[in-house]
Amino acid sequence: METLRLTMAQALVKHLQMQFTLVDGEEVPLFGGAWAIFGHGNVAGIGEALAQVKNEFTTFRAHNEQGMGLAACAYAKQHRRQRIMACTSSIGPGAINMVTAAGLAMANRLPVLFLPGDVFATRAPDPVLQQVEHFNDPTMSVNDCFRPVSRYFDRINRPEQLITSLPAAINTMLDPITCGPATLALPQDVQTMAFDFPVSFFTKRVHKLRRNRTDLNQLTAAVEAIKQAKKPLILLGGGVHYSLAVAEAKAFIELFQIPACETQAGKGVLSWDHSLNIGAVGVTGSSAANGAAQEADLIIAIGTRLQDFTSASRTLFTNPEHTLLSINVTPFDAEKHNAMPLVGDAKSTLKELAGVLTNSTVPSWKAPSVWVKQVQTLNRQWLAAVDNAIALPEQASDVNYLPTDANVIGVVNRFASANTTIVQAAGGLPGELHKLWRTSSDLGYHVEYGFSCMGYELAGGLGVKMATPERDVIVMVGDGSYLMLNSEIATSVMLGLKMTVVVLDNRGYACINRLQQACGGEPFNNLLDNCHTVEAGAPKTDFAAHAKALGAESEQVNCLAGLEAALARAKASKQTYVIAMDTDPMPSTQDGGAWWDVAVPEVSIRDEVVQAERQYKVSKQQQPY
Repeated sequence: METLRLTMAQALVKHLQMQFTLVDGEEVPLFGGAWAIFGHGNVAGIGEALAQVKNEFTTFRAHNEQGMGLAACAYAKQHRRQRIMACTSSIGPGAINMVTAAGLAMANRLPVLFLPGDVFATRAPDPVLQQVEHFNDPTMSVNDCFRPVSRYFDRINRPEQLITSLPAAINTMLDPITCGPATLALPQDVQTMAFDFPVSFFTKRVHKLRRNRTDLNQLTAAVEAIKQAKKPLILLGGGVHYSLAVAEAKAFIELFQIPACETQAGKGVLSWDHSLNIGAVGVTGSSAANGAAQEADLIIAIGTRLQDFTSASRTLFTNPEHTLLSINVTPFDAEKHNAMPLVGDAKSTLKELAGVLTNSTVPSWKAPSVWVKQVQTLNRQWLAAVDNAIALPEQASDVNYLPTDANVIGVVNRFASANTTIVQAAGGLPGELHKLWRTSSDLGYHVEYGFSCMGYELAGGLGVKMATPERDVIVMVGDGSYLMLNSEIATSVMLGLKMTVVVLDNRGYACINRLQQACGGEPFNNLLDNCHTVEAGAPKTDFAAHAKALGAESEQVNCLAGLEAALARAKASKQTYVIAMDTDPMPSTQDGGAWWDVAVPEVSIRDEVVQAERQYKVSKQQQPY
């Protein structure tokens, strides 16, 4: 057997280089490179291996391990899971910093390869710098924190273990059923150990998107359920994007004239003005979509995890005769909520369903026109409400007027083009964007709301720009998320990856402040005015000056008219441009929406909490159990 003597780290990098994937019929490297922050736990091993191939396999240097992990998540999401990035850190705090990103990848089913350095496998110099010792288990390190947030986890204690473990990790990430983050913990001494690796380990491999076919019995049952439906509704999830089934979903909807609504992850499958698109669904949904969901006798959920925001904490589908038909590549998801499962790839399954429901070229069944017209009437009313919410107010030039989130969204959305991708993640903005943002592109809406991770926005915007450099990336971020993680602004400038960033400064965690009061609580520890501070109060952060210090161009605007002009200047700029403006922390769009289960204390000295808890018990009666 022909062999090649390499260190474990060199073999790992070489194997990654030989992985390719088919994207639009073209072979491209599976890995778009590696993010790295080096320390004593990885600089001499994997750091040396990456340096050897720096001209063929790009290593990107970040400013924060969590930030680079989040950028890798966004890169995979924007690439519809067809391309991946690796992230390597030292042992200790560097590794733990990536755990949040791994959690986000796990929740959102995104492929990211985490390669944290680890303590010595030989244990000869124990305890080493940054090692956390466990008195009862010397095999444990901080990297074990990755276990609950990894689809695949291994610690490579011998170089030859890489031969079986690395392909298994890649296979896990690329399988639509098991897709998620993989972690290979790399003891720093093992990274440097040499082994005679078989040359076959470095054979070029071209991966293709796997499409599992649905079971014929499940397909037959699904067809019968559809044929019986009088009020059908399609619920579009992120799996439609990941299956590259946008065209098939649109064709299915149009062929059978079924109204469709969208989850956060499914937004963009249909253009906002499509005649059968009735908008966002669930807690942050439109009145049209939620009204239709309550009345529908058949809900066809395609590629969604059916999380609580989508199902309104299991209170949305209220028709006692309804059937929930769940098309999903993963059995775990397809069988949630006592659904009728149709397990299979979305693209293939929609084609098969359409084929069975069609005689020759003519549909043998269509949604009743009475139902379609009823839902479209609801949607026209909703679109009018959106027009009103995002319209430029008469105070557009008033410097004393604090704009609402909806005001800002309206300005930014009107400025955006079909080539714009909006990026957001946490706080009140995801809900407002889900309801109000109008996108005509399937790549135009990138909101991470599976993990709702504060700090994702700026790092995520960087990852989106890396994945689709031809698109105009606009990041909308609140002051709270900005202050949590902003260092990758400097990375974006360093890499020449231009983003436009709009910072909405409402001086605190306004979304949670509103939720706190809705649950009867007093305003406490969320808005800066309600926090424990020095007598002078919390300082007013100059976000424009801060961004400028990180290398970006920036400005502070004091009215909505000023924002319009600033967006034009940002578009003309060749580097990341940050626009900061003060906003009102209290208003949110009241139209639309649905109930969300947030537990309220059963005992309190506040009358407001007592009243909220009574109403909470009433609302919970809508749930099935």
